Amino acid sequence: MFRNSYFSRKLHSLLGVIPVGFFLIEHLLTNYKAYKGGHVAFLENVHWLHDLPLMLALEIFGIWLPLLYHAVYGLYVAYTARNNVSNYGYFRNQMFFLQRVTGVITFLFVAWHFFETRFQITLGNVAQDAIGTQMHAIASNPVNFVLYCIGIVSAVFHFSNGMWSFLVSWGITVGPRAQRVSTFVWIGVFILMSVMFIMSLSAFVDPQFQTVPKMAQG
Repeated sequence: MFRNSYFSRKLHSLLGVIPVGFFLIEHLLTNYKAYKGGHVAFLENVHWLHDLPLMLALEIFGIWLPLLYHAVYGLYVAYTARNNVSNYGYFRNQMFFLQRVTGVITFLFVAWHFFETRFQITLGNVAQDAIGTQMHAIASNPVNFVLYCIGIVSAVFHFSNGMWSFLVSWGITVGPRAQRVSTFVWIGVFILMSVMFIMSLSAFVDPQFQTVPKMAQG
């Protein structure tokens, strides 16, 4: 189906940053509102996003189609890649292997999360204003909470390590020193984003998310 062409690899790499990486960061900032400001602040941010012009087109062409290509091509790369960690256990080889593993976990997690949230809204099973309540039901289940934490950490690692690779492959970090500094920068980003995401997930367990608040918009 795919050829391991220069164009395919570059497109896959680029889409992992724009727009997929931006979407991950936006998702983090939106969910962090649940921790920082509670249910009302979270819903206000959700409303702001959904009130953007041409939101459906933005979702389809700016998020889901690029994400689909990145995911499907990434699965192809993971399937065809020659991982030799057992023979060459140096740091970057380990990162190469983990990038493939977390890519598969992230794909499954995003599909599951999409089905439980955005897809349920599309089907009319969950009202848009009840998305916080839906997340409360998910996060309050201990098994779901652990699985979400695994999915979150995998997604953030895949993004952070992918950014390191992106900067190398696009000729931005050239040379061992620049790449070493980049390693520490993206480890820091990975830790920060993981903590913020898990704090946000923990916020949804709060009883205030059990019911939909009365919101006065405008």
